[in-house]
Amino acid sequence: MIVWQDAIELYVIANEVLSACNYKYTKSVANTLDACQSVSRNIAEGYCRKGIKEYLQFLNFAIASAGEFHSEIYSFYKAKLIREIDFEKMDRLLFKIENQMIRLIEKLKQNRDSGNWEDSYL
Repeated sequence: MIVWQDAIELYVIANEVLSACNYKYTKSVANTLDACQSVSRNIAEGYCRKGIKEYLQFLNFAIASAGEFHSEIYSFYKAKLIREIDFEKMDRLLFKIENQMIRLIEKLKQNRDSGNWEDSYL
């Protein structure tokens, strides 16, 4: 899935940008990277669930993690711990990912409501 691939790419970029932060911000950096990685992990876990209800729930978790990540990188940017160009790069990709997830959720809800979802591993 492209949204999952983009979420992985965001984690790679975030890891690269945040690794340059001062050692005293280690805990904040770790929390920020955890939130970022949680986006792709929740997309993957939801995809691997049998039921559409669980899939949708994990996509909503992924969106929440995206919000958490955005708040954290914005605070890093405002505190001048990351460059504007790096913040904007992550912000643009995150915006794309959030919109992909919203469209995926809408499509899954349409499939659920029309009965086009098989809760089976077959």
